[in-house]
Amino acid sequence: MESIVGTYECKADSKGRMLLPSALKKQLDPVLHEGFVLKRSVFQPCLELYPMKEWNAVMAQMNGLNRFVKKNNDFIRRFTAGVKKIELDATGRLLIPKDLLTFSGVTKEVVMSSAISIIEIWDKDKYEQAIDEAAVDFAELAEDVMGTINNEGDGRIS
Repeated sequence: MESIVGTYECKADSKGRMLLPSALKKQLDPVLHEGFVLKRSVFQPCLELYPMKEWNAVMAQMNGLNRFVKKNNDFIRRFTAGVKKIELDATGRLLIPKDLLTFSGVTKEVVMSSAISIIEIWDKDKYEQAIDEAAVDFAELAEDVMGTINNEGDGRIS
């Protein structure tokens, strides 16, 4: 699985269960049996759903950090705070644990948005607000982040 594509709206019930949209489920089909890790986002009030293979790759990077450096130890603790292993039930639903529901503010209307190899799970109103706020300076951000990438020498990004 190279990348996940799309933004999907769905609903969560009062217990935090939500049905994975069928188009998203099809993309994740090769990794559904491996399970997922659900965690708090570092920068936004949303959740991040990692396919297990992606989570293991991130953990391999973090395992290279020296735990005897306080900054590294603090980062690891904060990054993994509230982490939960998640599997879909027989009907294709995932359950968001209460502590992660509280952190994200997810209630009923939910947006699941691809972020390359993970999925962000947002309360719909918070997602719309974050997109609106980012639109103000997106051109400058795009130039800062992507403007120096030129792997082909012909102006294309790759």
